[in-house]
Amino acid sequence: MMDPFYLKLLLAFAVGGLMVTLATVAAETLGSKMGGLIGGLPTMVATSLFFIGYAQSPQIASEATATIPLIMGFNGLFLVVYVILAKWGAWVGMIAALLLWFVFAWAVFSLGINSFALSMVIFILCLLGTYHLLETRFRLPSTGKLNIRYTPFQIISRALFSGAVVSAAVYLSKVGGPIWGGIIAPFPTVYISTLIIMARSKGVEFSRRITKSLLVSGMVNVVVYATAVRYFYPLLSLALGTLLSLAITAASAYGTYWFMKNRMR
Repeated sequence: MMDPFYLKLLLAFAVGGLMVTLATVAAETLGSKMGGLIGGLPTMVATSLFFIGYAQSPQIASEATATIPLIMGFNGLFLVVYVILAKWGAWVGMIAALLLWFVFAWAVFSLGINSFALSMVIFILCLLGTYHLLETRFRLPSTGKLNIRYTPFQIISRALFSGAVVSAAVYLSKVGGPIWGGIIAPFPTVYISTLIIMARSKGVEFSRRITKSLLVSGMVNVVVYATAVRYFYPLLSLALGTLLSLAITAASAYGTYWFMKNRMR
């Protein structure tokens, strides 16, 4: 009989793949602002943290949030690098951005950084700095709704990729400790699939334009969710902690959408 942990891992794979695929398809068809909002919602992190808590314990899921703000700061740098280098090709920008992300993530693991307070400080600095670059330095305009036709390969490969990342976060948090779960859970899966598909279907410039909304929505709402989980999971049940965290994130999502609609170029 299969170990219950691996059954939960398979469930995490299936649910993660489905949830992220639905979120990214919606993001790519609703224009850069609304699409960026949906693409930046904590779909990946919420699924990963829930299944870490389900497969192990809510306390371990709470501990895994320590590095999430820090990694989300790196995700902001990921988007900036993509914007800068994608003018020479989407894959050039993507590979360079991924290399930078892995270097920073490895540094976090190697140095054993596990301070939520330090993560928040670095996150705030990265959020302010990267938004300033995308809004004032590169002056990326927004776009309207896009008509994108997906191939079965795109849908299936996206589901497999995102499911693999969610299950990897759950597995690594068990064998390597919560710090690994906190590093892998915010992996920029949504950013990668969204940017590459948009670059191929509508051109590199379209993919560059959505980065600003992805940055604001992703960095703010994911960190709000992770912070709520950090304090709710140890105090409440897994289900109730998740529901309250989602409710708080819904309020922050409304705030970020208002900001993007009224304040962003």
